[in-house]
Formats: sequence, structure tokens, C-alpha cells
Amino acid sequence: MTVRNPLLKKTEQPIMGIALICLAVLLFSSHDALSKYLSAFYPIVMVVWARYVVHTLLMLVVFVPQTGLSAVIRTRRPGLQLARALCLIGTSLFFTTGLRYIPLAEATAVNFLAPLLVTALSVPLLGERVTRNQWLAVLAGFVGVLIVVRPGGALFTPAILLPLCSALCFGFYQLLTRKLSGVDSPTTSNFLTGILNSLIMTALLPFFWTTPTWGHALFMVGLGTCGMLGHMLLTQAFRHAAPAMLAPFSYGQILFALMFGYLIFDHTPDVYGILGIAVICLSGLAVAWGQRRR
Repeated sequence: MTVRNPLLKKTEQPIMGIALICLAVLLFSSHDALSKYLSAFYPIVMVVWARYVVHTLLMLVVFVPQTGLSAVIRTRRPGLQLARALCLIGTSLFFTTGLRYIPLAEATAVNFLAPLLVTALSVPLLGERVTRNQWLAVLAGFVGVLIVVRPGGALFTPAILLPLCSALCFGFYQLLTRKLSGVDSPTTSNFLTGILNSLIMTALLPFFWTTPTWGHALFMVGLGTCGMLGHMLLTQAFRHAAPAMLAPFSYGQILFALMFGYLIFDHTPDVYGILGIAVICLSGLAVAWGQRRR
């Protein structure tokens, strides 16, 4: 059964949608910056655990009183929901580990290969048609990654495979989200993902536990809050405007990552890094533009 909230009725308000997605990607960048900071002090498993536990507790507080627990967790495709959750936890573990070794902006840019991978994988997995121009855009995106991690450069290390694996997991996550969109409500999908991943990370936590300071504990709460609010705002943005219209603004996350990388971690990409990031962004925008025309 699909749960519908009358307060979330879809209306066409493009300006509101753009404002919401810009705020959402700011929160996602804040989440990534906190992850990078905390991963320098605590095991990756603990950082990811904090993100999902706080996310799930907030969803319990916000949504369960409105609809009841049984309505939120009821799904018609439990296998797909489990696969979706595992893809997202893979994204979190690979990306957060990568942030230990890769600067924030570059790691974020590489992770933005996910929309291009979705385009490529949608052909064999969803039977969708991809135009020649879209295939060229996918190829250009990988060229952008090669420019960022150019052979002989500082980022040409095995660690660059971590955000690449994150992008691949996130691509499968988006494909599964697309398949589930006509089956379960977004609230159900997001809640089940949060609770499944919380249980998985809690099972691993005893092997990695380190008692955090009070200040870092607050950062962990902020980490989960940014992730949960970002997803809520993203959902609301798509209720006000079409995904193809909003897709270009999602790349603002890379700009925010550049800003946080400079302000917090004192890192500025070199000329090749900026060029590679620009190529990745332009290739993603080209795919979004092609989808919008279709």
C-alpha cells in the first residue's frame, strides 16, 4: 500500500524546486565534510553507523506518528529494498573511506559519475534507449576522471578506486530506486534503507567502537541530520519541478565541496583537477539535457 501525505501534494513551482535542491546539495556537502573530518579520528564503520542511526531515529520521529509504523515499513518488494539498502551502504563505506585519502572536491566529482553510469546501465538492466550523444557524454565523463587522476599525478593511487566504487554502487542504488518508485512510497524506501543499514552497522560496531568526545558526538548527530534533511528536501524538490530541470543544479554539490575543501581542509584543486571536474559536470549536464528533450 502506498502512503500518501496530503501535505505533500505535487505542484509545479520550478523556483521552489530549484531552491530546495540547492539547499539539499548544500546539506549533502556538509554531510561529506563532516564525514571527512570525523574519519580522521574514528573508524569508518563508526562514522557510517552514526549517519544511519541518526537518520533512522529522525525518520521515526517525523513520519511514524503521522502514518503508523506498519504503514511505513510495508513493502511489496522486500528483496529489491534489501538490495537498494546494500547499494547505499556500499556507497557510504567506499566514499567515506575514500575521503581519508582523496580531497573532498575531487572525490565528490568522481562520485558524480553515478548519473552517467545509470545512463549506461539502464540499457541492459531497464531496457531503455540511450542516444549516441548520451553515450558520448558518458565517455566524456570517464575522460574527465582520467584528467582528475592523470597518470603521474598526486591522485593516481589505488585510493581513487574508492570513489569510483562508490559511484558504481550509487548508480545501482539509483536504478533500484527507479524500479521501486512505482511500487513503494519514497518514505517507505528511505525508512527501510535507513533501518536496514542501521542494523547492519550496529552489528559491526562492537568491533570498531571508540568513545567519541562530546564535541564529536554532536558532529555525528549533525552528520545524520544533514543526510536525512538533504534527502527530505530532495524529495520535496522533485514534487515541485521535473528531475530533468533540477539535474543541473545538483552539480552545485561540487561547488560546495570546493568551498568546504578550501575553508576547512585548506585544499584547492590544481588546474588539471579543475579541468577534469568541469568535464565531468558538463558530461552529466549533457545527459540531463538529453533526458529533458526526450
